[in-house]
Amino acid sequence: MIMRSLRPSMLLMSISAAMLLAACSSENKPAPAAQPSKPVEQKSEFQSGRIALQRLYTTARGWASDAEPIRLESQYRKIEGASATVNRGKAAMWRANFGSPARQLQKPYMWSSVAGPDAPERGINPGAEDGFSASNAFTRPFNLVYLKVDSDKAFEVAQQHGGSALLKKNPDLPVNYVLDWDPRRSELIWHVIYGQNSNDPDLQIAVDASSGSYIRKES
Repeated sequence: MIMRSLRPSMLLMSISAAMLLAACSSENKPAPAAQPSKPVEQKSEFQSGRIALQRLYTTARGWASDAEPIRLESQYRKIEGASATVNRGKAAMWRANFGSPARQLQKPYMWSSVAGPDAPERGINPGAEDGFSASNAFTRPFNLVYLKVDSDKAFEVAQQHGGSALLKKNPDLPVNYVLDWDPRRSELIWHVIYGQNSNDPDLQIAVDASSGSYIRKES
């Protein structure tokens, strides 16, 4: 009778020992090697001129509290994998000059969101200070309240005055944008520039940056 009563206990002890050995064996196994994380692929970001200028303006105000924009221009750069037809009215690089009457200095800032191994540094990058006179009509700063029409809307207007025909022939033709104050008309103007060379464009259209109305064909 005693031997019979011991058998279940011995069975339980054997099971417990087996479980303990299995647990110890699993603890001694080396943890699986962590898989290296894949680097996040950066993509170029395109912004309209007004949004880019607001970003640059905030940074420029840290340089001089009275800083106002003098000129804004897009910087064309061919981006691999990005069609020129996708982001009309926008750019991945914008450069603005700001003037400070109190300091009698001007300073450029560039916003870049171009991705790639040989791309410029992403974000906002300042340039070197230069002399500035607020009395010079051709470097007169403008107030942002005049900027009511963005570069994408200026592009739509330019398309209606010759731009559409050009891009129909050559969809990858670069389109650049310049925003500045016209002292003769006392107006803030978008210049929409079609062509590989902004200094000798195929077409350049002036658009009122306050009303969005067509002004003239400049070239």
